[in-house]
Amino acid sequence: MRFPVIPALFVFALVGCTTQTASRLPSPSESVASSPAAPAAEPAPEGANWPGPRPGGKMRLPNQWTLDPAGKQIALGDFPVNMAVHPAGRFAAVLHSGDSQHEVVVVDVRSGKLVSRVHLDESFYGLAFSPDGKHLYASGAGREVIYAFTFENGFLAAPSELKLRAADERGVPAGIAVTPDGKRLYAANLFKHTVSELNLAGGGTPPEFRLAPAELTATHGTNDPWRDLDDESVTKRARALLDLVNRDAPYPYACVVDPVHNRLLISLWGQAAVEVIDLTTRRSLGRWATQEHPNEMLLTRSARHLFVANANRNTVSILETETGRTIETLTAELGPEGLPGSTPNSLALTPDESLLFIANANINAVAVFDVHQPGHSQSLGFIPVGWYPTSVRVTPDGKRLLVANGKGAGSRANRNGPQPGRDVPEALSEYIGSLFKGTLEIIDLPDRESFEKQLKDYTARTYRCRPPSAPTRLEAGHPIPVKPGTGSPIKYCVYIIKENRTYDQILGDLPGGNGDPSLCLFPEKVTPNHHQLARDFVLLDNFYVESEVSADGHEWTMAAYASDYVEKIWPLSYGHNQGRKYVYPSEGRFKIAEPANGYLWDSAKKAGVTYRSYGEFVNNGKTTNDPATTLIAALKGHFDPEFRSFDMDYPDQSRADRYLSELKRFEREGDMPRLQILRLPNDHTSGTSAGKPTPTAFIADNDLAFGRVIEALSHSKFWAQTAVFVVEDDAQSGADHVDAHRTIAYAISPYTRHAKVDSTLYSTCSMLRTMELILGMQPMSQFDAAAMPMFASFSATPDLTPYTALTPAVDLNERNPKNAWGQDLSAAMNFKKEDAADDLLLNEIVWRSVRGAHSPAPAPIHAAFVRRAAKEDDDD
Repeated sequence: MRFPVIPALFVFALVGCTTQTASRLPSPSESVASSPAAPAAEPAPEGANWPGPRPGGKMRLPNQWTLDPAGKQIALGDFPVNMAVHPAGRFAAVLHSGDSQHEVVVVDVRSGKLVSRVHLDESFYGLAFSPDGKHLYASGAGREVIYAFTFENGFLAAPSELKLRAADERGVPAGIAVTPDGKRLYAANLFKHTVSELNLAGGGTPPEFRLAPAELTATHGTNDPWRDLDDESVTKRARALLDLVNRDAPYPYACVVDPVHNRLLISLWGQAAVEVIDLTTRRSLGRWATQEHPNEMLLTRSARHLFVANANRNTVSILETETGRTIETLTAELGPEGLPGSTPNSLALTPDESLLFIANANINAVAVFDVHQPGHSQSLGFIPVGWYPTSVRVTPDGKRLLVANGKGAGSRANRNGPQPGRDVPEALSEYIGSLFKGTLEIIDLPDRESFEKQLKDYTARTYRCRPPSAPTRLEAGHPIPVKPGTGSPIKYCVYIIKENRTYDQILGDLPGGNGDPSLCLFPEKVTPNHHQLARDFVLLDNFYVESEVSADGHEWTMAAYASDYVEKIWPLSYGHNQGRKYVYPSEGRFKIAEPANGYLWDSAKKAGVTYRSYGEFVNNGKTTNDPATTLIAALKGHFDPEFRSFDMDYPDQSRADRYLSELKRFEREGDMPRLQILRLPNDHTSGTSAGKPTPTAFIADNDLAFGRVIEALSHSKFWAQTAVFVVEDDAQSGADHVDAHRTIAYAISPYTRHAKVDSTLYSTCSMLRTMELILGMQPMSQFDAAAMPMFASFSATPDLTPYTALTPAVDLNERNPKNAWGQDLSAAMNFKKEDAADDLLLNEIVWRSVRGAHSPAPAPIHAAFVRRAAKEDDDD
């Protein structure tokens, strides 16, 4: 293994986009010019609210929130997750654990310049300097090692690996801590549920402290008893291991040495507790209760108080270490609603321990508390920072606040990216999973009096970054209530989830919307129902997902939130799973993945709303004749065991057949569930796998199934009281000229504003909020609560005209020929689970299948603001 040291040289490229809006959709006979390449400074049309740069350095995100960072931004790599400040204070080391290259970057915090970077094969969270500053240690994650370097004047040298266990075992060290004398290092093993003790002088296999019964620890390999439930992913998804059903796994995350009491404190990410280990006896002294998802911890110098960030509950617990009692809980929220979503995941104290800084990942803000008297703390306000802050630190002199922003400075389209028929260097290829490069934000900290005055402005800026307020009054008879439970003529909501497409891929050729026809792979002859439904009802051309991939996509789609566990594990599962150690962290497999307020069905249950799932968060039977199952308690008895979930060997026509038979049953019985969740996943495709349907046939199959479902609902007795909402779980598998997150979405109802374009900035949370308002359900997180409901898509006057499905003008039974481009590549992919195949490669295969074998695909035209000016000596 090599550890190349790479010069830090970056170029920033900020690129704008064209936008167009219309109040009425042109008929099929009308035409619009294709979108030309736009100058970077072209403004959005009047009245439109598109994602992208705003005056004064602000950035509107596609999730409706705005970035207005307070400090200087320094470009980093893919998903920085942790920082360690050198004891002398001049340098900060930043660990990256994203989908692409893992690395440590060293920054001179005085000059704001990158000094050096070292590539790592794999890493996760753990990072620490030795007390004398001469060494740096980092987690080796699935390699089951701790990386060790000597450190001098900003440069890392003499790399070595400190072995924790055999490489084929499954431990995955996360947080690490070094003793004050520099002789020992402790590593929390995330998936083995143990802590390792390393003698840094060398010698012997490190002993481990067990934090859970041995039977809770699974080994990976061919004897996995769950392989029939969740097949192995070839490239990105491991088998569902024994801890699939382990609801009590602790998942040790961070560890802190308490030298005063000779103890080790370990945050249990999955258990809402801190484990206390006696370092003399190496035995547990018990657990101290926290709130859900305890992660990073801080111990005061006196060791009297321990601060613990609780990601799932917006809180920080202050514990008294003599008793383990919580003496105070700090709440890092922007409002009094108490809804989860802030995601506090990192902590920092000023040198005098009077101020506490809390990095809140999902609200892009650092909360500030006066904690000089624990138990009587006072909130001082917020500091706006970059996108998804994952780590916060204060320099030893107290003069600078450092914030690592996991997703950087924003999301926008890259118009300098590759275009069809034009070859570009491979280094410019973009994939959403590794697209958003992080930043290090440096914020000056003046004296206390000046800082408190400054905080007033910072706090006001933070509040202005929330989504725009929704209107409180609508036209008389409007079908969407402004408050849940105030009544609606719509009684039933059908929520259809599809897979992975962007707006331009499907509707880029549709006149009237802000599309780029050159990026449209599946035009109207392939997707006539997608086009006609957008034309008949309302075209949503400014609609975005909050997610990057399916792992977080299904969480956002069903919960208006993805937990810190999902956000931090999916990049490992997708991009670093050659050792098959990282499970797909979503869709009901793990308790630790669950949001604090649960999912849509939990919310429906609380509100007394009847509900039923068709394929979402359920597991297929071994064959199509075997019933599906679910691990979700609230779904038991509320899902259709005969409806088949994700399976590319199963046509969407069969899924439509099954749903239509259910609809007929509901008509016979006189009523149907008020909330129905229906999965139609075959727009994912199987590439050019030999004998499988072509990508065009897959998309056409999906289109016809979609049209048939709408046709049946619109001819049913329930139509006058029904609204159908349709969205993709993510937009990872294609190109879009506006933003990487833009996708197709539909609102289909007699109450929809027919034949109109609604260019309001919406996201999946807008769709969830609209359904909640209709059904009288409370919001699940801060994000559906704050999202703009889809008021503008609906009208008080219903139009009961039913829809008639259209047949695609392509062969739904077309199969990939034996000589299809990418045949061998497709054969090596796994299409039994969504996102199990390499997405960037699959996109290339689909493009060449549609456009021809000799037409190189554009890399997904996604947003990127950081470009390397010179080619790096990458390991891979």
